[in-house]
Amino acid sequence: MNDVHLDDRELVMALDGELPPKDFKRVRSHLEACWTCRARQHELDKAVSNFVQVHKQPVPFPSAAGPRALLKARMGEMAGQKTSPLRALRRWHPPAGSRYAWIGGMCAAVLLVAIVADRLLMERPAPAVVFAAPNPSLTPGAAVFEPPKQLCQESLPKNKAVPSNLRRRVLAEYGVANAPTQAYEVDYLITPALGGSDDIHNLWPHSYAHTEWNASVKDQLEDRLRVMVCQGQLDLPTAQRDIAANWIEAYKKYFHTDRPLRAQNVSDAN
Repeated sequence: MNDVHLDDRELVMALDGELPPKDFKRVRSHLEACWTCRARQHELDKAVSNFVQVHKQPVPFPSAAGPRALLKARMGEMAGQKTSPLRALRRWHPPAGSRYAWIGGMCAAVLLVAIVADRLLMERPAPAVVFAAPNPSLTPGAAVFEPPKQLCQESLPKNKAVPSNLRRRVLAEYGVANAPTQAYEVDYLITPALGGSDDIHNLWPHSYAHTEWNASVKDQLEDRLRVMVCQGQLDLPTAQRDIAANWIEAYKKYFHTDRPLRAQNVSDAN
């Protein structure tokens, strides 16, 4: 019999069939002649089987109710003491027999706090994203054909109401589906007062605030352009093209300013 025995690594690899063919033949020949190595391989095989069996079994955790009640009572005691709660907790040790249960309870309490905090963060409205101008790929603008004379005879509001289902689609396209209602006006890029259509490609979430170029400022431009078109100072296609291409630059162009005007100054300009 060979006095040089196989090491554990070779024995385990032989069990798993992971040895190269030439090494497998050598190990098999050795095992046939060496009772000691066969016994050692059997021990290793049994140890691996026991480990796998234990690993598959669920680990029971003690109930957290008892430790949580102890912790609550202790915190109530600390509330009437002058000692710092943190310092008191450092001095407090749970009974030896319940230490593992106390640790399990603390883990459960921490997990509960994390779940509640995560839920609150999910339910809290996300900060409003500022949209001073639309995304041209989503909102290039769209208009219906209508003669200027007929358009100017109509008594149109600054903007028609956008149906709620269409409003939701617009907000979703811009990635602000859960935004609070007061954060945006789903605005017509080309206002209906200038022949703008109800197509989704003519709608975008215009910020009410958080930017000086907000929805109220755009309303000033829409009024200005409608007056100019209806008074014959500007042709309708040009008004539609200018407001759709870049409404902020159009505002600066037609009001001769680099900043939004106050309401009184807008009236003077008109």
